Amino acid sequence: MPSPITPLRLDADRAQVPVTQAALIWLGAWMIGQLCAAAVGAASGHTTVSEAGPGWLFGVAVAAWIPMLVAMGGAGRKWGSGSFVADWGLSFKPVDLWGVPVGVITQLVIVPLLYWPLRAIWPDTFSTDKIQERAQDLYDSASGAGIALLVLVVVFGAPLVEELVYRGLLQGAFTRRFHDWFGVAVVALWFAVIHFQPIETPGLFVVGMVLGACALLTGRLGMGIVAHVAFNATGLVLVAMA
Repeated sequence: MPSPITPLRLDADRAQVPVTQAALIWLGAWMIGQLCAAAVGAASGHTTVSEAGPGWLFGVAVAAWIPMLVAMGGAGRKWGSGSFVADWGLSFKPVDLWGVPVGVITQLVIVPLLYWPLRAIWPDTFSTDKIQERAQDLYDSASGAGIALLVLVVVFGAPLVEELVYRGLLQGAFTRRFHDWFGVAVVALWFAVIHFQPIETPGLFVVGMVLGACALLTGRLGMGIVAHVAFNATGLVLVAMA
């Protein structure tokens, strides 16, 4: 009887993108996306998206996401079937609902435990207010329909796109080329650093490891996406309650 858990790197149905090409695809699409996002942000007349508000945040996010998704579509046609579902493991099963407690526990228990010793050593640098500052600024800039746009970007859009890119494209390539957990760790670090928020990097690395484990152990992105949604939603609720 076949095992119910198939590692992502062993699934022959996935797009077989070589690791170097996956990294170059990411780099090219990321640079184009950043230029597009910067153009949209500049059009707002504000220096930060939190100042511009959720409507502009939505525009900036979509501008950054589209080049990445287009690039992944091209990679799927070249190295796979051309189907996002088949090439990147974008499927969901009832078992993926376990991602909800995984995401919530990661936000409420695992990440705080990680920061506890850091806060004890550097209380000013790793204070809760500073860790949540970026999210708090975004939430404070939203009201009415803006809250709905903020939820759409942070809770739904970002988890879907980021799991496709980091666990689908990059982790898939790295775990096919290297040891499973080495690939998970490399991509988790990549995911953390590319947010360019040093104070958030330790927490984002741990989150990346959790989400990478979901993809690796299930052979799909569904559970990781659900966990990512739950993690971000819980964080947004914490900010709203602050």
